[in-house]
Amino acid sequence: MNARTLGLGQADAAFIADISERTGQRIEAGTHQPNRGAPPQQVNPRDPLNGLWEDELEPMLRREPRLKATTLYEYLQDKYPGRYGQVLRTLQ
Repeated sequence: MNARTLGLGQADAAFIADISERTGQRIEAGTHQPNRGAPPQQVNPRDPLNGLWEDELEPMLRREPRLKATTLYEYLQDKYPGRYGQVLRTLQ
């Protein structure tokens, strides 16, 4: 708040800086947390079926389009035990 160094009061300096007076007080006290109300950072989850979908599952579905997600899940459990435990919802 450069206006404070020029001798202006807290309210006037906050008005010029387009912030609240309380925020100006926090900035001067060193307790201001600028990212406190910011939305959380977007996280892009990794693809659990990376490569497997194009190589194995999609050809199976092209041969037999009536296959259900649970059938594909059971196939993955049989072929790769313990590796794809949380993908049923992804397949659905």
